[in-house]
Amino acid sequence: MTQDLSHERFETLKREFEAIDGDGDGFITEAELRSYFPDLPPEALGALDRVADVDADGRFSLEEFIRLTGARD
Repeated sequence: MTQDLSHERFETLKREFEAIDGDGDGFITEAELRSYFPDLPPEALGALDRVADVDADGRFSLEEFIRLTGARD
């Protein structure tokens, strides 16, 4: 997945991911998404879970985040 992105695009997405990952544990949780995007409607969070959380662990890894956002490169 990341091999399809330019280095610049990967670094941009990584910085965005790290900005949302409030506790710096390498995962974005629903609480961190709500904190970073306070106006995000609950149904949008549900849709993100269905589409992006491929391993269904309730959080998003950098790879899942890139899969969701990087495909629009």
